[in-house]
Amino acid sequence: MARQTTSPFLASSREVLIAEAVRTPMGRSHPERGWYRDIHPNAILGSVYTELLRRSGLQPALVEDLVIGCTAPFGEQSRNVGRNAWLQAGYPPEVPAVTLDRRCGSAQTAVAMGAALVGSGTHDLVIAGGVEHMLHVPMDSPSRISELYGEPWPQELRDRYAFVGQGESAELVADRWGINRGEMDDFAVRSHRLAAQAIEAGRLEAEMVPWQLDGQLRRGDQTVRPGTSRETLAGLGAVFRKDGRVTAGSSSPICDGASGVLLASREAAQEHGLRVRARILDQTTVGVDPIIMLTGPIPATRRLLERNGMTMGDIDLVEINEAFSSVVLAWEKELKPDMDRVNVNGGAIALGHPVGATGGRLIATLVAELERRDAEIGLVTMCCGGGLGTATLVQRVD
Repeated sequence: MARQTTSPFLASSREVLIAEAVRTPMGRSHPERGWYRDIHPNAILGSVYTELLRRSGLQPALVEDLVIGCTAPFGEQSRNVGRNAWLQAGYPPEVPAVTLDRRCGSAQTAVAMGAALVGSGTHDLVIAGGVEHMLHVPMDSPSRISELYGEPWPQELRDRYAFVGQGESAELVADRWGINRGEMDDFAVRSHRLAAQAIEAGRLEAEMVPWQLDGQLRRGDQTVRPGTSRETLAGLGAVFRKDGRVTAGSSSPICDGASGVLLASREAAQEHGLRVRARILDQTTVGVDPIIMLTGPIPATRRLLERNGMTMGDIDLVEINEAFSSVVLAWEKELKPDMDRVNVNGGAIALGHPVGATGGRLIATLVAELERRDAEIGLVTMCCGGGLGTATLVQRVD
């Protein structure tokens, strides 16, 4: 353990520890069968706060800030959902909160900003994470708001960029890297197979908020389909482009959920008797072309590897968000990782992608699996709408 790196983050800041990291089960965004169909996002996120406090034994009043990601801060998720969830759970009003939007990377950026607060000495104890209720606040909510209050992409911006949706961007990624339909379907089958195996073996319980839904304790995610095969996926039509290759089967399903990470300084962890599970080794965010949009994990990963003097062989486990199969397969072609170390318990194609919460889910999954395998170095990376990429290096601490 304690591999040496050239991390500029560690060199310029206090050590930032991960004391706890959890996430809810992910529920399909379905009006009749969705697990969270009758539950407000405040309650979903509040359950994460409660579980972090329960596991850590930390008194709520000791938390100094809440940094929460959410990509659609409208309606039920408006007016600072991070703060509202805390108050609704009955916790002290003296604890402040902020809600931020970096598209799909919102929760990972929330953790990055929380880590910066701890690393700078501004705070000692921060909860960071995210929430997204994609049933109650659908992905087309911005379009409805635009009808009332104006278009975020006025003609002057459209004159510069011919914006497309993320599905078409996934097709453009497949075009550029020569990824065919069969490869994408095979990767989706892998995701469901590994996720089903992880749930059956109880491996996800270490990261999961225990939650009774519809009278049952949910130990997995509603979007996992254990019987998924290449044959079943072959029957699906392209969704985003006529005669395209990307289908619903090779895309992450729309769902609801929340995640959270308790970040602490070394001094606070010792003072309050917190379990130290890992530390933030380094973190970064990059911008890429806003049309192809989903390539951010490639330069983000390269940046962290280069400035820490590492290669992909030094990374014990990777959690890369499976927004679409083509995103991960393009990253694989460029970085050439050992895929037996990548998304070993499945990914978002099976587990779901509640966009503002997924970054925290990836971190919770990574930390738990590093512990289970007695491994040391992990990477989390994501593509984000609008042409962004996030990445975090995590080191397990004994």
